[in-house]
Amino acid sequence: MFAALFLLVVVVLYRILSGFIGSGDFHWAHNFAPVAAIALCGAVYLPRRIAAMLPITMLFISDLVLNLFHYHQPFFTFDILPRYGALALICILGFALRGVASIPRLLGASLVSSVIFYVITNTGSWLSEPGYAKTFAGWMQAMTIGLPGYPSTLWFYRWTVASDLFYTLLFAMCMMVPFKAEAQPVAKGELAHS
Repeated sequence: MFAALFLLVVVVLYRILSGFIGSGDFHWAHNFAPVAAIALCGAVYLPRRIAAMLPITMLFISDLVLNLFHYHQPFFTFDILPRYGALALICILGFALRGVASIPRLLGASLVSSVIFYVITNTGSWLSEPGYAKTFAGWMQAMTIGLPGYPSTLWFYRWTVASDLFYTLLFAMCMMVPFKAEAQPVAKGELAHS
């Protein structure tokens, strides 16, 4: 439980800090985040209840803080909701890998997770953002070049893929490291014989 809480705090702080510094020359920081990897790997390795709640809680807390104190936008907007749906699908993908996960399978699932997150969130932006025409051409714009004045959505996507692969591999490698058993308490009689 401690590891899950620690992970929650670290990721929330990471998302908040990257949101605040992710302006200007650091656009990539917004998308180089561990949230999708934690949704995927958490569903593979953590107890089910924690695995389902951890990514949603991380995203909720960091979105709340960022929208209130940085972006100064209302929290409950349509463009936020697709992220939660995407994370739920990524968790389902992770649950499907329970017991059969390997590094190649996790990295493949990580690529699928990146596509899921990209398509769902960009479709949500296309639906909610008035700058996109509500046509197939407008949807393609949301999937490729994005809105004028911003880097292309494909530019952001490459950082999403890189971070998903990096954090998935990091999480999986950490889970493979054997942990030493906790020290066993010494019985009273054993001290006298030492």
